[in-house]
Amino acid sequence: MRQIDETRLEIVSADDHIHEPPDLWTSRAPKALAGRVPHVVHEPDADWWLVDGKRFASFGPGTQTGQRFKDASKLKMEGRADDVRPGAYQAKYRLEDMSSDGIQGAVFYPTVSLAVHAQAPDDLMGFICEAYNDWLGEFCASDPKRFFGMCILNTADIPGAVKELEKCKKRGFVGAMIATYPGPERRYHRREYDALWEAAEALQMPIGLHLGANRPGPGNEMVTGASSAFRCAYDYWVRMALADTILSGVFDRFPKLYFGSVEHELGWLPYFIQQIDYMYTQRIHGPEMVRYKDSSMVPSDFWHRNGFACFQQDATGIRMRDVIGVDNMLWGSDYPHIESTFPRSRELLATTLAECSAEEQAKIKRENVKRIFRLGQ
Repeated sequence: MRQIDETRLEIVSADDHIHEPPDLWTSRAPKALAGRVPHVVHEPDADWWLVDGKRFASFGPGTQTGQRFKDASKLKMEGRADDVRPGAYQAKYRLEDMSSDGIQGAVFYPTVSLAVHAQAPDDLMGFICEAYNDWLGEFCASDPKRFFGMCILNTADIPGAVKELEKCKKRGFVGAMIATYPGPERRYHRREYDALWEAAEALQMPIGLHLGANRPGPGNEMVTGASSAFRCAYDYWVRMALADTILSGVFDRFPKLYFGSVEHELGWLPYFIQQIDYMYTQRIHGPEMVRYKDSSMVPSDFWHRNGFACFQQDATGIRMRDVIGVDNMLWGSDYPHIESTFPRSRELLATTLAECSAEEQAKIKRENVKRIFRLGQ
């Protein structure tokens, strides 16, 4: 095996992915949930994940790492479990891929557990989250200096989510992922979430809202079956979540809570930042909006203090970094997914960040994620 030059490991990915093994849930499920939990069926066209009798995802995202650089016309969502890249679920091969790509450390989000959000009923989500967190905790424990886990929480059960968050903090997780859009009846301006926000702040666990993790409801589509137009507009849902939390005073009440967008890129943020300030200062306030305790504060102040946004390749967002805030920007490779920058992360980062100063590049490539997620502390 060729030698790795460790001096090249100067990048920390704020958005990497694990591809869950096919037996993750079936091997841990109680009898009462057997047959309903996520499991794999082998069909003529591909292998498919099912949950509660519904097909919701295949294995394409984990089997075509780097294919877009070879021939993007051959990309597809379907795939076989046996073809998933070994580094997606085996620590030894993950470390090799990270080192070859110049990645010092990685914050891990799920794959199947993202897609399952769109289909799994509330009574399954608690088990789905706990079983995934147990497995990811074991994976990250194999190299805690380079593997950093984001637990996933069932926000339909706030007391249960708080308990799970506390457990995961003790196991070394660095933050938590929740549904990006919980549905129209459970939006994040509701005060019932304050117990979760309070716990996340106290435990110093940032909250990530990842692309594709919407709960069932109007306007949502299965990740695998989503139209191209829907995929181009994913940022709508994270804008709703961010606006709900900022305008309802979540960060006024919990000033040390970090809360951010993951894999929705950056280019939409300047207009969003402008609009939340305009809404607060120039428009009639809706029932969920509050007046902040500090009258000098406007919504954009809370974005800059409490928000973060992860991206892969967004030249437009980089050009608008003075508006977004360099301190709020994190880079992620999205390994091993179709959109991943692997194995060309260093090359693509050099191009994307070419106009940035050395200080700005250091913040975006590693310093911001280390600060926000308290990596190595």
